[in-house]
Amino acid sequence: MTATAGPARAGRAGTGRAAGRTANALRAGLRLEKVPDPCAIIIFGGTGDLSHRKILPALYNLTRAGLLPAEQTIVSFARRPYSDDAYRTEMAEAVTEFSRVPVEQALWHDFATGIFYQSGDFTDLAAYKALEARLEALDAERGTRGNRLFYVAAHPSAYSDIIANLGRAGLARPARGSWVRIIIEKPFGRDLASARALNREVTHVFDEGQVYRIDHYLGKETVRNLMVFRFGNGIFEPVWNRRYVDHVQITVAEDLGMEGRGQFYEEAGASRDILQNHLLQLTSLVAMEPPIAFEADALRDEKLRVLRAIDPAWDAERIRRDVVRGQYAAGWVGGVHVPAYRDEPEVAPTSTTETYVALKLEIQNWRWADVPFYVRTGKRLPKRATEISVQFKRPPLMLFREATTEPEPNLLALRIQPDEGIMLRFAAKVPELGLDVRSVNMDFTYGSSFATEAPEAYETLLLDALTGDASLFTRADEVEAAWAIVTPLDQQWAAWDKRGESADLAMYEAGTWGPGAADRLLERDGRRWRRL
Repeated sequence: MTATAGPARAGRAGTGRAAGRTANALRAGLRLEKVPDPCAIIIFGGTGDLSHRKILPALYNLTRAGLLPAEQTIVSFARRPYSDDAYRTEMAEAVTEFSRVPVEQALWHDFATGIFYQSGDFTDLAAYKALEARLEALDAERGTRGNRLFYVAAHPSAYSDIIANLGRAGLARPARGSWVRIIIEKPFGRDLASARALNREVTHVFDEGQVYRIDHYLGKETVRNLMVFRFGNGIFEPVWNRRYVDHVQITVAEDLGMEGRGQFYEEAGASRDILQNHLLQLTSLVAMEPPIAFEADALRDEKLRVLRAIDPAWDAERIRRDVVRGQYAAGWVGGVHVPAYRDEPEVAPTSTTETYVALKLEIQNWRWADVPFYVRTGKRLPKRATEISVQFKRPPLMLFREATTEPEPNLLALRIQPDEGIMLRFAAKVPELGLDVRSVNMDFTYGSSFATEAPEAYETLLLDALTGDASLFTRADEVEAAWAIVTPLDQQWAAWDKRGESADLAMYEAGTWGPGAADRLLERDGRRWRRL
C-alpha cells in the first residue's frame, strides 16, 4: 500500500495536524526547537520485540507531543511477508500495550498512515535495491526530502550484512541537501576484537559522524540530569573529588530472570549485558571532568578519558581480589518461588555464565586517585533499582561525642529507576532536650516536583538522533575503551572454566542481594553496600 496523498495534499493535511500537535506541545511546555526535519526512519528488525516495546511506542509519543513533523515516515524492513495494513494492525496492538500514555485513536490513525512495511532478507542485495526504490517513492509522496535514519534493531549476527548491503546499495551516502544517519543497538561486539572489527566495518560504509551507537540508559532523565546537577550548580562540583568523596557505588539491580532470553544470556552474561555498557557509561558520567562545551564530542572526549584512566590490566590475582561473579540459585522473589539460572529454558545445566558481577574500579587520575568505585549488577535480586550513590568523608573531628548516636556519613544518591530522583543525607539535631544527632534525608523526586511527565529513554534518544545530536550516544573509541576493561575479565573466566577451575563462581539465592563475596569485597575496605 502507498500513501494516498500527493505532496500538496500531504502538506495541507500535515499543516493542520502539526498545528494541533504544536498547541499540545506548548501546553505541555515542550522544547519545540528540537522538531527535526522530515525523514524516513527505516527499522531493520521492525517485527522484533524492541520495535514492539520501545521504538514504535517512542515514535508515537514523540508525535503525540508535537515533536515530529507530519511528513515523518516509518519503514519496517524484515523477513516476514507482511502487507502495510497487516503491519499497521500489529503495531497498533503493540503501541496500545506498551505506550506510556493511552493511545488516542484519531492521532493513531494519522500516525499509522506514515507506517509502511518492506519485506526482504538482510543478506539479499536485491532487497536493498527494492528498499531504495520504495524510499524514493515515499520521498515524492510524503515529502521526506531524501533524509534517512536507519535503525539496526536486528540480532547482532545480522549487523555486518545490514551495514555492508547499505553501502553496496548506495544507501549510506546522502543526496545533496539531505542527510543519512544510522542507529546501532547494543551489544556492539562481544569483546574488544569483535568491537574493533565491527567499528572498521561501520566506518568503511559510514562516516563516524553518521553513526549513533545507542545505550538507552543514557536517555534516562536522571542520567541526563546528572550533568546539569554537577555542572549547573555551584555547590556540588567543588566537593566532587578525592578530597571530600570517600567512595562511589553504582548499582543496576533487576528482579527478573531470563524471561525467555536464556540463549542470549548464555552468550552474554552480566559482564557483556550490563557492565560493559550501562555500568561503565554511568561511571564515566559520574567521574568525568567538565567539558569545554555541552556538545557531543566535548562530552565524549571527557568520558573517554575516564575509561582510559581505569587500569585494564586484570591479571588473575587482581580478578580474584577485586571482582566477584555470581549465579542465582532457586529462591523467592516478590513472594513467588523462582527456578535457578541453570533450570531456566535454553540454559545449560552446568552453565558457569555469571548473572551477577561486582567489582572495585580505581580511576587513576588527579581527581579520583584513591577513591574506589564499587559497581554491581545482578539478576533475580530483591527489586528493580538503578542508583548512583556518592558517600562523602566524615568530618576530620567529631565534635559531638556526647551525642547518643553517631550519624551516618553524608550521602548523595541519584535514583535512575524506578522512582527517579535525588536524595541528600546529612546530620541534624533532634529537636528535644539533650544532644541527639541523627541522619535526615532531603529528597527530590521528578514526579512530585514537575507537572510534566518524563519521556521514555528511547523517546529522548530517537529525537536526538533525528536532530543530529550525538551527545548521548557512544563513539567508536568509547566502545573500544569499555571493552578493553571488560574483555580481560571474560577471558580469564573462560580460561578458568575450561580448566574446571570455576571456584570463583559464587552461587546466591534468588531474592537476595547477591553472594556473600560481594559484601566482603567492601567489608575488607571498612565499607558496606548501601541498602536500596
